[in-house]
Amino acid sequence: MAVKDLVQLNTELKEQKERADDVDFKMITFSLGGKDYGVDIMNIKEIAKADKFTYVPNTASYVRGVYNLRGDIIPIVDLRNFFHLPAEERSVENMLILRIDERVYGTIVDRIDKVVGINSASIQPPHPIFGDINIKFISGVVEKEGNLYIILDMVRIFSVGDDDKGKRDTVDSYVEPAAKAESALDFIRQSLPALKHFYPGEINENWLRSRYAAWSTGRAGEALQLKDSREADDFLAGFYSPCSGSFWSEEYAALVKAALPDSASTQINVWNAGCGKGHETYSLACILKERYPDCRIKIWANDNDLLIISQAPNMLFDLEDVPGYCRSYMVRAANGYSFNQEIKDSILFEYHDIRNDNSLPELDVILVRDLLSFLPVESQGTLQAEFGEKLKHKGMIIVGRNEELPESQWRSAARQPLSAYMHP
Repeated sequence: MAVKDLVQLNTELKEQKERADDVDFKMITFSLGGKDYGVDIMNIKEIAKADKFTYVPNTASYVRGVYNLRGDIIPIVDLRNFFHLPAEERSVENMLILRIDERVYGTIVDRIDKVVGINSASIQPPHPIFGDINIKFISGVVEKEGNLYIILDMVRIFSVGDDDKGKRDTVDSYVEPAAKAESALDFIRQSLPALKHFYPGEINENWLRSRYAAWSTGRAGEALQLKDSREADDFLAGFYSPCSGSFWSEEYAALVKAALPDSASTQINVWNAGCGKGHETYSLACILKERYPDCRIKIWANDNDLLIISQAPNMLFDLEDVPGYCRSYMVRAANGYSFNQEIKDSILFEYHDIRNDNSLPELDVILVRDLLSFLPVESQGTLQAEFGEKLKHKGMIIVGRNEELPESQWRSAARQPLSAYMHP
């Protein structure tokens, strides 16, 4: 063969190779169960990370829940569960946010790698040997720079169903009604801080969902929204603990007394944050005197309302308004009855915002009924950490009837209507 023919042949081969290497298909690559996968970049809206999803009941096992993506409630599918791969627990999940047929979904994957460009002609038909997943969800396989990528058909994945019967059992059919409800609930979450300084968070999430389920019955559209402070009051009406803002009833006092821990100490230190006018502080002081008759009681009672906290030490009462367990600690005054000096000396009423530094000794009891829910979520977490540092071993913290502390840090010591937790 002439030299000219060889040069021409090599040129043609080079041109063919260059044409073969032309990029007309780009994909986002990621790993899942130790294998490499790809998704058409045209289906990708964005890449995100998340550490918390909202559980939706009665959904398929692979639906992790829904997620608030800048105001849009989207369903989240865990591809590990979808393909029956071993589950892996992570504190933060990697997500591909997909747009399929004008709908947005989130998919959880192990690790997101990079953008890979290929020539679509190099994509080979799917074969069962290329993956541990159903072949109908694979649009093809391709090799690039020594890596074999399984290209997923995301449209088919998000249109799972029995085509023979003409059904279209999509992910939306599982989560769309719940997502709509979640969107309305999310609106309430956003309204409560502005209308009533109530901050939805982990501590009150279970109550919030239960209350919303009752609230939404018979309501639709704008009726599900909280339009003003009056409606917010109606929504929160069942949230508050028994005897809120008043002396504790005989029944509630008995619950608290029964839940109080044993103590070998000669002094019982108590922190009553958000004490209000002082009614529950006096109630607790009398109960502590009965429960620990040989101990010195010291209660730090704080509130950020200067007027009511300044009046608390000198309050006068009609004896018939005072519960029976408190009456033995009352003395007659010029215009009514007040607590005796022993009870008064056991309480230090102070003006204080607990979001600032709290200089207190180790504590046997912390009383914060309904307080945490009316603090920003960040402050809720900060104070829970502080409670853990200040509370003695086997000490007790009393939160609101509809508030819950994370069980990983506390153990429940009593049931409703008293939400009491023991320091482990």
